[in-house]
Amino acid sequence: MLISNDFEVAQPVSKVWEFFGDIPRVAACLPGAPPTENLGDDKYNGRVAVRMGPVRLQFAGTAEIAERDEAGKRIVVHATGAEERGRGQASMVVTASLTPAGSGTKVAVTQDLQLAGAAAQYGRGMISDVTAVLMRDFSANMASQIAAAERGEPVLAGAAQAAAAPAGGLAIGLRAALMALRRVFRRFFVPYQATS
Repeated sequence: MLISNDFEVAQPVSKVWEFFGDIPRVAACLPGAPPTENLGDDKYNGRVAVRMGPVRLQFAGTAEIAERDEAGKRIVVHATGAEERGRGQASMVVTASLTPAGSGTKVAVTQDLQLAGAAAQYGRGMISDVTAVLMRDFSANMASQIAAAERGEPVLAGAAQAAAAPAGGLAIGLRAALMALRRVFRRFFVPYQATS
């Protein structure tokens, strides 16, 4: 399943690219991802907890930087993991590309996601909506972490604790449901209005 998202960060490309060079800091910005362990040679151990509907999934696995294009400001990460209670596996290739956007940076993220087990029962729409919500939270966390680093402040403990909490729950579920309702509204009501 291919999922694409993009967002803008009010920081220059050079600052965002420098931030992307520190994978544990990047991972700490993703809701549901507690701190990662650096294994060396651009390999990392980590965990991600996601709640999708009534199911809470916690994956443990590894991520490896497969490509880092300094000139093109593009990074590719391969990640694989297994659900800790044996309810499935996930593998993902994440590609992030940075381009200037005014005085800030546009970050385009493509995820080629393969799921097996409990998470695979959810439709593409729900997975895409939850991913979009997580990307919004990730971009806000990343922007605040880059701004804090600019001010010489350390990574906030509260941000790390928030990242360690399972991604999902009521807030993300409601936001994803609203996105699905908007999609349904556009699909059924906008064509009707155009033909009236």
